[in-house]
Amino acid sequence: MPSTQHLLLKQLLASATGTLTGKVPKLAAMRLGFEVLSLGQVMPWNVFLEDANVDGMAAEWARPAAAQAERVLLYLHGGGYVLGSLNTHRGLVGALAQRCELATLAINYRKAPEYPFPAALEDALLAFRWLQKQGYAAHNIMVAGDSAGGGLAFALALALRDAQEALPAAVIGLSPWTDLALPPPVLRRVTHEESQVLEAFEIRGWGPLYAAETPLAHPLLSPVHADLHRLPPLLIQVSDAEVLSDDVVRFANKARAAGTPVTLQVFEGLVHWWHLFWRFVPEARLALDRVANFTHTIWAAQLASKQAA
Repeated sequence: MPSTQHLLLKQLLASATGTLTGKVPKLAAMRLGFEVLSLGQVMPWNVFLEDANVDGMAAEWARPAAAQAERVLLYLHGGGYVLGSLNTHRGLVGALAQRCELATLAINYRKAPEYPFPAALEDALLAFRWLQKQGYAAHNIMVAGDSAGGGLAFALALALRDAQEALPAAVIGLSPWTDLALPPPVLRRVTHEESQVLEAFEIRGWGPLYAAETPLAHPLLSPVHADLHRLPPLLIQVSDAEVLSDDVVRFANKARAAGTPVTLQVFEGLVHWWHLFWRFVPEARLALDRVANFTHTIWAAQLASKQAA
């Protein structure tokens, strides 16, 4: 049963969506609104911010006081490939960095429609390779992302594998967008509220904005259509009440069948992007704690393998 805090969040989202009926805001207005809503974020205690320049791309470090020296997390924010920035996800990135005890690099990758596919993927690859130039071995880098950023994290791993480059230690998808062809308006009862959000913001058009001339089923756009063999361990979190839920579970099952280690954590009755509201939604804090447990398990498995060799 979702918490009282989450039920209040759903009511607020439903109220905001209702006011948009018949007057969808322009993309520029949505971007501005998202930035305004992110004002006033406070970083978790003992997490320090530091600007970074990744070969010309704006980025930002969130460095916990207890961060491990040789390990790092690369974070790719969500926003349907058209929204989002370092500002909008700063609090979430800080909370994740603190729990995982990892210095975390968030990047401001290019957005559609100004920069369609493969711009975001190119920027993610640039950041991963830049971290290696800074002295981080690939097996000491984890990659995480939410929503579109989660799909981008999977695409990054696929591109590295296909290029026969070293892979990250693990990839973490928080409600990842694995299929840009969103389901039709006739949805399951539990996704009714989210279907209203999709229609109110015309989110169905965001995937095609990023894809441009590339088919939506391209595996680096929609990883659910990819060959998912020889990937690093995956952690996937999703709510059974999300529009994306069925596609995410299908992706997880396909990855398992291909021999990729998959940890799938399904939460009950939560809205998409519930992780962003970690300060007042207890399910979000629980989800981030589970991410931290997963990262610790990966590092422990690495150490055990090294000692056994």
